Amino acid sequence: MADRYFSYGERELAYLRKKDKKLAAVIDQLGYVRRPVIPDLFQALVNAILGQQISSKAADTVWQRFQEVCSPVTPEHVLCFSKEDLQACGTTFRKIGYIQDISHEFVSGRLQTEIVSAMPDKLFCQTLCQLPGIGQWTAEMLLIHCLERPDVLSYGDLAILRGLRMIYRHRNITKDQFCRYQKRYSPYGTVASIYLWAVSAGAIPGLTDPAETVKKAVGKMRKS
Repeated sequence: MADRYFSYGERELAYLRKKDKKLAAVIDQLGYVRRPVIPDLFQALVNAILGQQISSKAADTVWQRFQEVCSPVTPEHVLCFSKEDLQACGTTFRKIGYIQDISHEFVSGRLQTEIVSAMPDKLFCQTLCQLPGIGQWTAEMLLIHCLERPDVLSYGDLAILRGLRMIYRHRNITKDQFCRYQKRYSPYGTVASIYLWAVSAGAIPGLTDPAETVKKAVGKMRKS
């Protein structure tokens, strides 16, 4: 889907290795992990909305179809199509409505890529969350997958929490625990996120999620 990836190197990896032995072991085992990015803010917004609440594989398919229907993916071009035309890519009318509303924001000038992209992380998220269909998690993902901001670790990302549980063997990640890891990884939280996502997706064979292990054990006890 992408020919551009989040940029990081040995400086970030060396820092994280020094700060955390368990994460260091993960980095050494997995090597360099690539994470696709979409540098165009409008395209990244469209991609993010289309991918909400569906699997990564399904999201890639819908995004590919959307690009085939509406190429180039620009605010002006999106508004040339009806909801029915765009919905044919395999998404919902609600998501298409969000995308068209956001297109109007760009075309009217109320949302300007240069200004928004230069905002600090917190202000960027606050601004994006005012748009239809964009919440805190989506805004944080745009910080990573569009703007390539270096220090993003999302408490709202279930895969991040799962990765933390798997590496550090927690049954649950409290907000206080999360904040400690966030502080430990800073200022390279995004690179840590990339490895947590990989772990959560099963990149290390045999590494289980303690929360799922507990659920299975409880289920067996109830059946016996």
